[in-house]
Amino acid sequence: MTQREQEILNILKQEPTISQNDIASRLGITRSSVAVHITNLLKKGYLLGKGYIVQDEPYVLVIGGSNVDIQGFPKEKLIHRDSNIGTVKVSLGGVGRNIAENCARLGVPTRLMSVIGDDPYGQKILKEAQAIGLNMQDTIILSGEVTSTYLSILDETHDMALAINHMDSIEKLTVDHIRAKRSIIEHAQLVVLDTNLSQSVLDHLLTQYPKTKFFVDTVSTKKALKIKDHLKNIHTLKPNRMEAEVLTGGHENTSLLELGGMLKCKRSFISIGSQGVQVFEGKTHHHFPTLPIEVINATGAGDAFMAGLVYAYLKGYELKETCSVAMAASRLALSHPDTINPNLNEQTLHETLKELQHV
Repeated sequence: MTQREQEILNILKQEPTISQNDIASRLGITRSSVAVHITNLLKKGYLLGKGYIVQDEPYVLVIGGSNVDIQGFPKEKLIHRDSNIGTVKVSLGGVGRNIAENCARLGVPTRLMSVIGDDPYGQKILKEAQAIGLNMQDTIILSGEVTSTYLSILDETHDMALAINHMDSIEKLTVDHIRAKRSIIEHAQLVVLDTNLSQSVLDHLLTQYPKTKFFVDTVSTKKALKIKDHLKNIHTLKPNRMEAEVLTGGHENTSLLELGGMLKCKRSFISIGSQGVQVFEGKTHHHFPTLPIEVINATGAGDAFMAGLVYAYLKGYELKETCSVAMAASRLALSHPDTINPNLNEQTLHETLKELQHV
């Protein structure tokens, strides 16, 4: 970097919306010279596209859904087709947003590209992001529209019995919007996707960014189908058994070993509930059992697991340690009534890891 480029970069760090004319006036040079220096800073990766976004540190980009979670908890055994006495809780959610928040709480510099409304719930999402250091400047805010909603009913064991996912707003995140953010995507250490994204956006992302490492959360069996043709372009995949069957054409009699072998991504972590996780990487296969735990709320366990995978990858952990970290993050989520455990951080993560090692 030249001295002049450093001077311009220092100004942009303090005033990212400053005009080229103002920079030129301040430095006593022509506007055309400023334009040339800014172009060089873009090419060298110090700036990330329009708006003069300064690349100060590595970051993870999450692209996916943001919504409000409304959860119902029965006081006794859940009775279907009946009115159950219990409690209702409203909290922030969305697979992409949840993963991004968990990553931020683990100290990972994280950007979230999503869609929210300009309603009170949308403002609450932005306020929470600011409080935890989650960057949402790439998120679309829809004028006059409401933020998406996820409605779930939990059973007496606090596991999900039924849910309705109203995520229409994510359709407003288009391929054109993604193209405009190309520099941000390409400069990310890795990009996490959830399959709430539209088919066209997923097709574009998983074919047009060959150097980007994609971590994908399959969300559900129906939505997992969107990525079926792109498995070879995925670095890390986190499905459950049913989603793995849908992606591979397998069935209930197909062994987990066969399912893992048919998933053509670089790594896959197949969740098998209380039995733990089956992990596949190339010809390597491991089963990691989970230890018994009193489940308070299972809704956010998968999102915390994915954040754990991201954290472990950035730390350069081996496969076994990576899965242990992800399972510890998931365990912390299971042990708290909120979808995201507000006590999650690097310290509590490593404390949980140590506890598990001594059990």
